[in-house]
Amino acid sequence: MLFRMLYDDKLAQASYLIGCQRTGEALVIDPERDVERYVEAATREGMKITAIAETHIHADYLSGARELAERTGARLYVSDEGDENWKYRWLDKKQSGGSYDHKLLKDGDKFKVGNIEIKAVHTPGHTPEHMSFMVTDLGGGANEPMGVATGDFVFVGDVGRPDLLESAAGHAGAKEPAARTLYQTIQRFKGMPDYLQLWPGHGAGSACGKALGAVPQSTVGYEKRFNAAIADANDEKKFVQAILEGQPEPPLYFARMKRENKEGPALLGKLPAPKPLDAKALKKLVSEKAIIVDTRPWPQFRESHVEGALWAPLSNYFPNATGSYLEPGQPFYLIVEEKRMKEAVTDLIRIGLDDVAGYATPETFAQYQSEGGKVAKTDSVPIEKLSGQTHDGAVVLDVRGSAEFEAGHLPRAMNIAYTQLPKRLADVPKDREILLHCRTDNRSAIAAALLQRHGYRVKHLSGGFVSWQQNKGEVVQ
Repeated sequence: MLFRMLYDDKLAQASYLIGCQRTGEALVIDPERDVERYVEAATREGMKITAIAETHIHADYLSGARELAERTGARLYVSDEGDENWKYRWLDKKQSGGSYDHKLLKDGDKFKVGNIEIKAVHTPGHTPEHMSFMVTDLGGGANEPMGVATGDFVFVGDVGRPDLLESAAGHAGAKEPAARTLYQTIQRFKGMPDYLQLWPGHGAGSACGKALGAVPQSTVGYEKRFNAAIADANDEKKFVQAILEGQPEPPLYFARMKRENKEGPALLGKLPAPKPLDAKALKKLVSEKAIIVDTRPWPQFRESHVEGALWAPLSNYFPNATGSYLEPGQPFYLIVEEKRMKEAVTDLIRIGLDDVAGYATPETFAQYQSEGGKVAKTDSVPIEKLSGQTHDGAVVLDVRGSAEFEAGHLPRAMNIAYTQLPKRLADVPKDREILLHCRTDNRSAIAAALLQRHGYRVKHLSGGFVSWQQNKGEVVQ
């Protein structure tokens, strides 16, 4: 049996390639949308992808299951559990007409990929339809499973949050019943053999939980002993309260991912190839108030950027920032290094932002500036310089998550998580200066650029809450 994990660092997302070396057949679990890398990985091992499985309808990225089925003709295996609201509605929408080759799975159903047996186990809670997949290497002589791909059910150190149907998809009243369902599913998990390897769908940095570990894999037995969420699952009422408490605000694009992954992700074919812009074209776009996303380092952006630009660094913040601040179907442009342009485009299409209409390099921006193009800067001051005098008349906006804010914050600060800011602009007073901070710098810098684009007077408080505490600033709860 062949086993490979393909990991997306920015989304902290894991896909799995599992292959039978005797027959050359392979399965991909939870592919992302840029599917060529799965085909290439299988080809390197002398295998052909014949099966694609999804653990659930994802909220944090656009599924590549449909794309990979078009590319390879592989059979799809998806859940048929849960209520009618959470059924896959694109299985009969093959590009050439008709239905994809697919099998709908119920709890306990099995299928084979060569001499490897996959057993579907219904593990609801994170979502109603969620499946985990037990993997048994029959060809290697095993008659018991080696491991379980748990998707967003159990992570290393955490379990999948049960609130997203309410907090992201807008289904009022869904989170507490989902948390109770998750509690019952964990009881079933406790009955799984300790020796099973555990292959989760996400790692540290994902917004699909609140305490995910940075270790890529674990075992069922280890998680039973040391995963706090599972260890605490002995009293349903206490578990429900604990699991719903302190969950980070989901990025705004999560609602769209849920909808598109259910109805059918748009087919991509190949990566978009945005056209390079010269200084003259950049000047025209700025005059038209086009949406421009600048990925240069923050010190460079802070000192000089095109008027109205958004800032999104090519780091783990990139998907959440662009996913929350951009809309599909809305053309936008990048300022990005030539060598990282493909990386940026790949990150964007993974969350369904395909409309990258063009890009300028930092060198093009420098030329634009030297030729008199309109630029702006973002005022910044170390947070420890904040005093009652500078604070008077201004609004301190803390763009950390609400759980972070409640644990301790600056006096008189207001709180809006940076990923929620576009839908809450009306709550930010436009007639007063806005002083922004987060834990360190990144989230508040992203938010400052957004507010500047919308005409706010902003000042970035560098160093953030960490620096404020280190300098003995007053903290309230």
